[in-house]
Amino acid sequence: MEHIRLYLISDSVGETAQKLIAAVSAQFPTIDLSDIQLFPFTKDEDNLTEILKDALLEKAIVVTTLVNKELVAYVQSFAQRTGLQYVDLMSPLTHLIETSVGIPAVQEPGALHRLNQAYFSRVAAMEFAVKYDDGKDPRGFLEADLVLLGVSRTSKTPLSLYLANRGYKTANLPLIPEVALPKEIHDLDSRKMVGLTTHAESLAAIRRSRIVSLGLKEDTLYTDLDRIKTELSYAEEWFQKLAIPIINVSQRSIEESALWIEEGLKGISYD
Repeated sequence: MEHIRLYLISDSVGETAQKLIAAVSAQFPTIDLSDIQLFPFTKDEDNLTEILKDALLEKAIVVTTLVNKELVAYVQSFAQRTGLQYVDLMSPLTHLIETSVGIPAVQEPGALHRLNQAYFSRVAAMEFAVKYDDGKDPRGFLEADLVLLGVSRTSKTPLSLYLANRGYKTANLPLIPEVALPKEIHDLDSRKMVGLTTHAESLAAIRRSRIVSLGLKEDTLYTDLDRIKTELSYAEEWFQKLAIPIINVSQRSIEESALWIEEGLKGISYD
């Protein structure tokens, strides 16, 4: 199956683009469009620059739903300079309406949902996921609805953001053999945690691809198969000690993994 990586950039939660991508994906049953990297609440050029550079390195197609005209112009300029493939879902129709009626758009991110309480809950969850991504602040674990644990490149961040868009305040923690787990983890209810694992060979391939996309040397400790097996064994030991459910993400899309996790949170038996 053909595989295409998509970068979805929004100055809100990105729901509009996700729905359109789902509709487009249905028209290409032989193409895998599930590899979606979501970048919500993108509101400054510095952050936007880093995202666009990564997209260019990974040969991703960028989909934007930005309403800020300066950011829209910045993406367009970047694409023209670099050849980045991107599509702007908001500006063409917005510009036509402005031209037709002579009234400028308000450029307010998330205006479609401003009166929707469920939307506000999702926004809060998305902001939470960004704030407490990658173990940035262990205090967030105690406030989370869900904490994902796993070694590097086991889809912790994409899953956190996807679940956040479903309304779950999700934090995640990378497991590194040389780094002790924060004490907050030991105080958590095991039912609020999920361990993410994968096959060593699959993880090595993913890490090599990431390293190559960044223009770095492919052969490093980060991509060494024996080291990866050590990391996965270390993670497995902690999953057992903490008595938490484990999901192998190697053969599942983000959506499938999220559904599996949601079923567990709702008390439905994991299969």
